[in-house]
Order: sequence, then C-alpha cells, then structure tokens
Amino acid sequence: MTTRSTDGYTGAEPFPDSGARGWTGIRRLQVVLTGIIAGVPFVGLALAVWLLWGHGIGLTDVLLATGFYLVTGFGITVGFHRLITHRGFIARPWLRVALAVAGSMGFEGNVIDWVAIHRRHHAFTDRPGDPHSPYRYGTGLYGRLRGLAHAHLGWLFRNDPTPAQRYAPDLLADPAMVRVAKAFPVLCGLSLILPFLAGWAIGGSLHAAATAFLWAGLVRVLLLQHVTWSINSLCHMVGSRPHRTRRFDRSTDLWPLALLSFGESWHNGHHSDPTCARHGVGPHQIDPSAALIRVCEHLGWATGVHWPTPGRPGGEHPRHHDPRPERTPEPAAR
Repeated sequence: MTTRSTDGYTGAEPFPDSGARGWTGIRRLQVVLTGIIAGVPFVGLALAVWLLWGHGIGLTDVLLATGFYLVTGFGITVGFHRLITHRGFIARPWLRVALAVAGSMGFEGNVIDWVAIHRRHHAFTDRPGDPHSPYRYGTGLYGRLRGLAHAHLGWLFRNDPTPAQRYAPDLLADPAMVRVAKAFPVLCGLSLILPFLAGWAIGGSLHAAATAFLWAGLVRVLLLQHVTWSINSLCHMVGSRPHRTRRFDRSTDLWPLALLSFGESWHNGHHSDPTCARHGVGPHQIDPSAALIRVCEHLGWATGVHWPTPGRPGGEHPRHHDPRPERTPEPAAR
C-alpha cells in the first residue's frame, strides 16, 4: 500500500495508512515487550485488589507509592518533556541525568525514543504523521472512539517506528543520554525492586515487601502510564481550547487531570508555546512541574527558564499566536 501527500488533508477524513511496512523480528519483539510493560501492571492491580479485600492497605504502602509516583512522574514531565524534548530550561548536567534516570523508571520507554516520538507528535499534531492522534480514523463517532483507543494505547502496537536519527539527533550525540537510554531495562527493574526492598526494610516482613511491590511498584506504574497516555488521548478530544495553535491541532486543557499529571493536562497551553516551561498559564491553573522548575531555578540548578511573558502565547495575552516555528524543524511529509 502506498502513502499519499498530506497536502490534501482537510482535518475530517481518516489518515492515509502510514504504517504499512514489513514487520521485522526486532519490531515484533518490541511489540511483545510493550505488551508486557503495559499488561503486567494490570496483573499487579488485580493482585493488589485481592490483597486489599478484607485486609486494608498500610500507610507505608501509600507513602511509598506517592513517593515513587512523584519521583518518576516528575522525571517524565520535567525531565523527559519540558527539559529534554522542548528545552524549556537548561539544567546542570547532574540534574539532567538524574531527571532522565527518574523518567526512565516510569516504564514509558527509554529517554531517546520517548523524546523522538514526542517531537514527531509536535511536528505533525493531529494530522498524517502524528503517531498517536485520536483523529487517525476520522471525526465521525466510530472514528473518534476508535481513534481514542488508538491514541491512548493502540499506537504502541502499530508498526510505525519513529527514527531517532531524524527527531533526536542531539540525544544520540549526547553520551550521557545514550548511557541512560541503554540502561532502561535495568532502571525499570530498579523501579520495582526498590519499593520491594523499602517495604521489607520498613515493615520487616515478606508480606510488607509484597504489598509495597504491588502498590508502590506495579499499581504506581499503571497509574502513571495511563495518566500520561490520557494526555495523548483525552487532551486532544475533551476539554477547552483557550489558546490558538497550528492548523489541525486539537489539543485541549483538561483540568481534572492537572494534579495527577503534574500540570501536563494544560495541553492546549503547552501546544500554543511548546518551549515554555509552564503549561498552566492561567491564574488558577496549578502546574506542579513548573513549581519544581522554579525551585530548581532558585537553587541555581536551572537557568535560562522560558517563563510565560506578554510576548509569548499563554502570557498576559493567551490568545496571541506566536508565528515562530518550534525549535525542532518540521520534517517533510512522508
């Protein structure tokens, strides 16, 4: 099957098939591993519910789950996203590596592939070429429902790889990021082993270690994954659009996810000015990731922070459209 130019795309019809290419053994293995990463936390949730039934959940489990969720969540939002993908600020080398390590422990892919996919998403937002747009199958009711499933999880299983050589050459040339990317399997293992060991050390029993593994390990991974995937799906279909964005871009602000996503669900604000370090630009839009960046700035760990200003979209004039292209140039249509 051949692909056609995106020049004739109107925003309503299904995307032309861009994933029709031969499956390789490596790609099949990647899909299997993706299924394991996405599916195993559900097994953990089922086990956690079984353990909870009639027994309750301990304070240690809650505190450990919250702590690991904060560390890995900020690793994704502040590290993978605002720092490494969009260069919304400059971090000291040790902080950049620490955030990349923390994000890798979120089970969402290695840092280089994650960044490449997200940059591709911004280059082709909600039009042919976007790896996880909910409008891939058109704007009809069936197409939207199918697209919502695709944007949330289905895109992970398509044979549509994103070349890091095109979208993240800066990271491929960064030895520290290459090492962190190669360590992704080990960091995922640590993300589950550390809660287990912490539960054992605090509770002093195998049962305490097991419940910590389930709640602060598997269930925490499950929640973080689906909150992140909801930005891809819900935050392009449900919510408000107070800021102007590029043609076909249907990103939205979805306030119910603001806390769980650490401010990432102010997605329309982000797409109006991708390099801005703050996504929740309104007076009542809580953005924990921006607050953490502010703390790092005060400590001298972060410099050159791109905060909202009157001359930037999302500053005092939220409907102003910045005509300047994003830092990552848009590749030619495939």
